[in-house]
Amino acid sequence: MGKKTGIKPVIVNRKARHEYHIKENFEAGLVLAGTEVKSLRMGKGNLQDAYATVRNGEVWVINFHISPYEKGNRFNHDPLRPKKLLLHRREINRLLGLQKEKGYTLIPLKVYFRDGLAKVDLAVAVGKKLYDKREDIAKRDAERSIARALREKEKF
Repeated sequence: MGKKTGIKPVIVNRKARHEYHIKENFEAGLVLAGTEVKSLRMGKGNLQDAYATVRNGEVWVINFHISPYEKGNRFNHDPLRPKKLLLHRREINRLLGLQKEKGYTLIPLKVYFRDGLAKVDLAVAVGKKLYDKREDIAKRDAERSIARALREKEKF
């Protein structure tokens, strides 16, 4: 029997797609302490206000809250400490160039485990304006009403 390699997200940043236009995605490894891994496996994390930045040639996730592990006692970690991301040098250089461009932001979309390693789906994004958000909501509502009408039609 082989190892399970299902990629089900542990934590998802639901607001990211509402607040930003996603331009490009990167998969990055996440450097964690022992109790952080246990906490994440239990789904105790929050990507709500998290963002990534490139500092000194390294990519860091800021404001990614991982709740302290309940059974961690004195070995527990600081919940809001910056976490390092592992990427190839050319990817870091690309992110650095994009980050310097006006309006681009690095946003973590989801955290998951692949082959036992914590990974982050990092997106290069541009903030949406209020009218963009309203347009998306209107489009979603229209699609829902069309689907509802089709379901009603199939019943008869």
